[in-house]
Amino acid sequence: MLRQQQIMQELQDIPDDKLAELYDLIHYFRLGLKQSRMQRHQPGLLQGTLGDAFFEPLPDAELKAWE
Repeated sequence: MLRQQQIMQELQDIPDDKLAELYDLIHYFRLGLKQSRMQRHQPGLLQGTLGDAFFEPLPDAELKAWE
C-alpha cells in the first residue's frame, strides 16, 4: 500500500494537461503486463511440429556471426 501512496503523491504534482499522456502510459503498461501473464500461463500457443533441421547444429559460419 505504501507504493500506491507514493504514486498518488507523485500524481498530485503532474499538470492537468499531461494527465492524458500519463493515463495512456499506465493503461498500455498494464495491458502489456496482462498480455505477458496470459502468454506465460497458456503453453502450446504455437501449432505444428519442428522439423529435424531445427535440432541440427548451426554451420560454423553462422555460429561465428553470433560471437
